[in-house]
Amino acid sequence: MQHTLNQTHDPAARSWVASANAQAGDFPIQNLPLSVVRRRNVDEAFRGAVAIGDQVVDIAAWASRARLDGIAGEAARACAQPVLNAFFSMGPSAWRALRHTLFAALHERAPSEDRAAIEACLIPQSEVEHSLPAQIGDYTDFYTSIHHATNISKLLGLNGVGANFKSIPIAYHGRVSSIGTSGQRFRRPAGQTMLPGEEAPIFSPSRKLDYELELGIYIGQGNAAGEPIELDQADSHVFGLCLLNDWSARDIQAWEMQPLGPFLAKNFATTISPWIVTMEALAPFRLPLPRPDADGKPLPYLDSDRNSTTGAIDIQLEVCMETSRHRAGNLPATQLSHTSFRHQYWSIAQMVAHHAVGGCNLRPGDLLGSGTISGPERSEAGALMELARNASEPVTLSTGEQRSYVEDGDAIILRGYCEKAGFARIGFGESRGEVLPAKR
Repeated sequence: MQHTLNQTHDPAARSWVASANAQAGDFPIQNLPLSVVRRRNVDEAFRGAVAIGDQVVDIAAWASRARLDGIAGEAARACAQPVLNAFFSMGPSAWRALRHTLFAALHERAPSEDRAAIEACLIPQSEVEHSLPAQIGDYTDFYTSIHHATNISKLLGLNGVGANFKSIPIAYHGRVSSIGTSGQRFRRPAGQTMLPGEEAPIFSPSRKLDYELELGIYIGQGNAAGEPIELDQADSHVFGLCLLNDWSARDIQAWEMQPLGPFLAKNFATTISPWIVTMEALAPFRLPLPRPDADGKPLPYLDSDRNSTTGAIDIQLEVCMETSRHRAGNLPATQLSHTSFRHQYWSIAQMVAHHAVGGCNLRPGDLLGSGTISGPERSEAGALMELARNASEPVTLSTGEQRSYVEDGDAIILRGYCEKAGFARIGFGESRGEVLPAKR
């Protein structure tokens, strides 16, 4: 059902909210992503909201005004809470009912009483602040880009990617407490590093702080412990996607990953965008999964015709850097790279199916990171370590500054959108994170 096209994908659909009809806007009526918001500088609770143009629909207020019956009404009331976990747990039928009801009420041909009920519940996006949209119980970060894996292996002098990369979606368990929404500011992390030519490690702030361009994958309905999720059912367990920056201290990571996975190198900050774009909204942008025939088929639990033909999603992604000099000169941020999620070796469904196959019980609101998203060209690299060739070829910014890694005062901005002839543009907004000096 998540891949089926319906009236909400009609490119001719227009909203009575004029800003939703902008040619290159992120939030047309065909999108309707969810978050939780409250008015800035007002003592009130966070609650669910939907983006439409430059406005948000306060779902709690709308649910109290509109005559919502059945599952759509139940879904709206679940969204009135400070987090969306209860709504996620209701499953695809409730997600679809709420989205379709909102679509009808926001459509330019909506009945006057439906328009009036929702019009009274609009708040300008410029007047709200966001919190984490879900109570994230667990966070798992994957490693699923063949291009990123190949680039990093070459930079580290390794003989190709690991033998298991093409057999399993590799992942590690991340830290939930340091996940923050766009606008997150954090101190440069410190830890142990081993400098070249030295025989003993030192403790210091990271000298090789990096970003990683990823997507965040929100689990909707979970599964019982011991009950795997079938590959072709996996998409029905995913509510939607956001942008995710998996900040990484490369020098700390290099020393501590001998032999286990990253720890202090990644537990200090993860920055996500506040809006969750539903899988239903992304249905028009599905593509075949790019697994070369020479790689053979994965094991049966990770293989299906449906996944092979629709497992990829063409989400355009870009990374920009804004330095103190950009801000002082009121200059636009420098774009560092542009790529697409369609290059990813493993699909979202495969990540979910593999995560649960051993008996792990996923829960509503759990977050998965897609792993760094890099394309085949250098300009499509999803990390500065790749772009700057591990500091051997620094990147020159529009200000004339050079960067091998992220410096204090730098902000990294991730943006994403889908575009395809015959369909409306679907945007993700942005994820912005800024690095502060290490604590002295």
